[in-house]
Amino acid sequence: MSSNDSTEWPLWEVFYQPKNGKPFEHAGSLHAPDAEMALLNARDTYARRNEGIAIWVVPSDQITASTPEDAGPFFDPANEKPYRHPQFYSVPRAVKKRS
Repeated sequence: MSSNDSTEWPLWEVFYQPKNGKPFEHAGSLHAPDAEMALLNARDTYARRNEGIAIWVVPSDQITASTPEDAGPFFDPANEKPYRHPQFYSVPRAVKKRS
């Protein structure tokens, strides 16, 4: 089956949560006809050894992302707000350092 074949199943991106309270991580991609099958295939492919406690599957064509070519213009507004960087804040003495 070629990549241009209209009978190819949609591409899904798979994310898993390794532990409670941890952020989801991208595990990989897979093809499946629908969300239910994508979730089952993701479990069988990416969670065979209890790698996580939860899985998300997202249709790849529903993800909107910036491109490396747009990095300058897209992220420029952040450079105009230096007060958002942590070096402008001091940690009070009463706050204990955590390692």
